[in-house]
Parts: sequence; C-alpha cells; structure tokens
Amino acid sequence: MNITNASINGRGACPQAPSFTRRAVGGNGPYLIAALFALGISSAALGAETPANQAAEPACPHCTAAAAKKADACCAAPTEAATATPFSRESIYQLDGRFTDDQGRPFALGELRGRPVVLDMFFASCGYACPLTVTDMLAIQGRLPAALRGQARFVLVSFDPGRDTAAALAKYREQRGLDGQWVLLRGDDDSVRELAALLGVKYKRDADGSFSHSNLLTILNAAGEVVHQRVGLQGGLDEAAAALAKVTLAAP
Repeated sequence: MNITNASINGRGACPQAPSFTRRAVGGNGPYLIAALFALGISSAALGAETPANQAAEPACPHCTAAAAKKADACCAAPTEAATATPFSRESIYQLDGRFTDDQGRPFALGELRGRPVVLDMFFASCGYACPLTVTDMLAIQGRLPAALRGQARFVLVSFDPGRDTAAALAKYREQRGLDGQWVLLRGDDDSVRELAALLGVKYKRDADGSFSHSNLLTILNAAGEVVHQRVGLQGGLDEAAAALAKVTLAAP
C-alpha cells in the first residue's frame, strides 16, 4: 500500500500539518497511521493494528479542532430565523418596509401575521373620503361576531408621513375612538410606495398639500394574502364583512 502526498491532499488532509502530507507512506508503520489520522480514518475501520512496539503519531490538532467545531455546529439548536416559516409569495408581509406606529415604535408588517386584517391607506387630514372609509371599517368591526371581534386587526397606513407624525396619528386615534385592535402606521416614502403598489393603491400630492388617491379597502388573511378588496366608497360592506369573518374563522 502506498499513499502519496497527492492522494492525501485529494481527501482533504489538513494543510497546516505538513508532517502528515509531505511524505510518501508505505507499509503499516507509524507514517501510515499518521496519514490515516489525517484522512480521518481509524486503523480499526480498515482492520489494521498499530504494532505494539510502535506508537502512532498523534492526530493533527488542527483536524481534531475542526471536526469538533463541525460537530458542535451540527448539533446546535436551530436559530429562530432558521425555524421561522417564510411568508408565501402572495403575502404583502414580504415587504421589508420601515414603519412606526402612533406611539413612535418601529413596526414591521409581519407582526400582523396570524391575524386577519382590514387595511386602508389614508392621510389623517383628509376631509372626505378617508373619514368615510374609517367609518366603514368601524362598521365592519361591529358586524363581526363578538367571539371573533378580538382576533381581527384594523390597520391605517398614511401616505402623508410629513404631516402624519406619530403624535398626529395618536390624536387621530383619539378623535375617532379607535381601540386597541387598530394599528396606525407611518413609513418612509419608499416603504409607503411599495405597499401601495402591492395593494394597487394610487395616490399623488395635490398643489394644496392634500392627496388624490384610490379608495381601496383590503382584507388580508392570517398569512398577509389579499382575499378581498372593496373598491370605492359606496356599498360592499356586507361582502367585506363576510370575507373578514371567513378568514377570521380560518385563522390559526
């Protein structure tokens, strides 16, 4: 049996152990045992034994440490990020946007996962369409059976972050009597535009500082997938309430 330097290196011998890899090895002497250690193969696995009067060279400390490190990594408990279930391709929670709530706390849309959501994009100083939509959302909230009402979340996302500060949103919550099931959010311009694009909402700032915008009320299931949209300001509450009740019953 003859193991050359090339064959040892080809099996991943430790590059920091030159005494194990720079010599040709022949027979069953100590050099063979040392080479087998470098390859990670024990003499017992090959049915060979070390002669009683010859002590085998010690295993390469670099290889031993690397093997121990690999074993530790293999047996380590998976991290939370590794075990988290990814969002589906249809989920708006894939959006890596930056938002804050009306208390000034950072908020990720993925925090809504697991609950059905009624979502509207608005601006707090709106004098007509947005207040009507919020009134409709309150009506939908009231139509849910009492046993299901606490599971849903009602989300308002502003596309006027310049004026809709956390304090302005907190004031809006108080003025409209919105309870703890409501989440009021503001975000940077890119995050808001990305969310609007995903939902199909269009908006633009007018010369007077107000906004022209779509009136689109969206129902999301527990995974953040769009299951229903009410378009416009008239009617459609029964359908929206039914869609919300259905996904609320299906929520885990």
